[in-house]
Amino acid sequence: MSSTAAIVNGLAVLGLVVSFFKGKGKTVQALKVAGKSFFKILPMVLIIVVLVGLLLGFVPPSQIEKLFGAQSGLLGVLTIGAAGAILHIPSLIAFPLAGSLRESGASVAATAAFITTLTMIGTVYLPVEIKILGKKFALLRNGLSFLAALAISLLMGLIL
Repeated sequence: MSSTAAIVNGLAVLGLVVSFFKGKGKTVQALKVAGKSFFKILPMVLIIVVLVGLLLGFVPPSQIEKLFGAQSGLLGVLTIGAAGAILHIPSLIAFPLAGSLRESGASVAATAAFITTLTMIGTVYLPVEIKILGKKFALLRNGLSFLAALAISLLMGLIL
């Protein structure tokens, strides 16, 4: 376990202990809600983990490097950015996946494009966003978010 993970987990346990002493009933209730939420998303998380594992198992690092490495240029960044914009993956899974892609040869810019489009663009929620905020707003927000995500990823590629 990394030192960052140890610190975050330690703070979570400390917060739980403090909460328990301040109000045992509320803490138990919160843990029950958290447990229900965990088991509700667990099947989706397991499916995504299996699919990511299969993808990384069947697609060799040389192919990932060819598709999304530094030599893939803007096309690789656009391709993985489009994938990030379309996919609906929880951050809990997305960050380790991005790390695996990076370790397999994806460029910094491509990895950043994947993460930023995944978190900034909501194509899965687009129908709801259109209904609530209007078509023009939703499409403009998602389009500008895609351009901003690409700018961020290209800058990260230059800096790192």
